Amino acid sequence: MAKSPGQKLKLLYILKLLKEHTDESHPMGTPELIRRLEAYGIHSERKSIYDDMEKLCDFGYDIIQVHSRQGGGYYLASREFELPELKLLVDAVQSSRFITTKKSRELIKKLEQLAGRHDAGKLQRQVYVAGRIKTENESIYYNIDSIHRAIQEDRQVAFEYLDWNLKKELVPRDKGRRRVSPWALIWRDENYYLAAYDSFDGIVKHYRVDKMGDVSLAEEKREGVEQMAGMDLAAYANRTFGMFGGREETVTLHLPGRLIGVALDRFGREADIRPLPGECFQIRVKVAVSGQFFGWLAGIGADVRVVSPGEVRERYREWLENILKQDRWEA
Repeated sequence: MAKSPGQKLKLLYILKLLKEHTDESHPMGTPELIRRLEAYGIHSERKSIYDDMEKLCDFGYDIIQVHSRQGGGYYLASREFELPELKLLVDAVQSSRFITTKKSRELIKKLEQLAGRHDAGKLQRQVYVAGRIKTENESIYYNIDSIHRAIQEDRQVAFEYLDWNLKKELVPRDKGRRRVSPWALIWRDENYYLAAYDSFDGIVKHYRVDKMGDVSLAEEKREGVEQMAGMDLAAYANRTFGMFGGREETVTLHLPGRLIGVALDRFGREADIRPLPGECFQIRVKVAVSGQFFGWLAGIGADVRVVSPGEVRERYREWLENILKQDRWEA
């Protein structure tokens, strides 16, 4: 008897059914497999199903046969992603501000398909995308792809940098396009930043990727090799508060011992930390001194003391005094 056209796709359809409809608690019996294959126009017999399962196992798929009085069946025991891994990915997608609400839902839907029909509901109960603060720049995914390509091809990128106006619109910050040499993408404070060398100003700058518009690759080769050589980007991100630039200084701070976790979370375990009398400690770190850095210090409050350099200590004092002088909120 001639084989039906669908017979060549039989193994693929069996694998599709096992992925989508089975797990340890939901094996699929041979009669059910035969019935579902018939719906795809593929005629099967019990013996051929046994042979197909052996072929899939020989190829490397972890397919388990369950024997029971209720009929038993087959299920796919191992998948590319386990359920806890998929939950972790869902959490990352929905908590990332640089991913739009629309794209978050699309990505989570794809992750659900990896889980199978029975476990997809367990991921659904984790989805709380509504109400999250998300970017509205749908082109960010293409921007990231263009930036990665520019880095791989050693080329510069051109773009418009955008800002919000009072009409809640993203508009170009200034006239003309910017052109920089991209070196790395940094995920910081739930946002993606581009670390790039600006040859016009001769310094390293960073840009929020979701505020970059109309990104394109330039023909010019990247510049800033010497400036970026040996730069530890993780340490660079740690000392740049809120990704705001500023003159880098080695600052010495004194804090109570109970705040050691705060310091390590901020600066990493490689920071220079020394114990002091009275259950306190000293930390020496290189930071970009800016209003964002002073804001971080103020958030800790009176528990932190800027020891050196004296110029930074005075700037911090002046920064606090200027805030106290403001009377805008007074009636």
